[in-house]
Amino acid sequence: MPRCDYCGEHVSREFARVFAGMDGRLLACPNCSANAGIAEVSQRRHTETP
Repeated sequence: MPRCDYCGEHVSREFARVFAGMDGRLLACPNCSANAGIAEVSQRRHTETP
């Protein structure tokens, strides 16, 4: 089961497929970001994290 690389929460495979970055990292999930802005939070975290 995939996990959020930011908070460690389990997410569905479908969620990871949609929201993981090109590098496969998933830096946002419903547990650690607002649902409405999850794509924006993920994008911001990808640019901030080396």
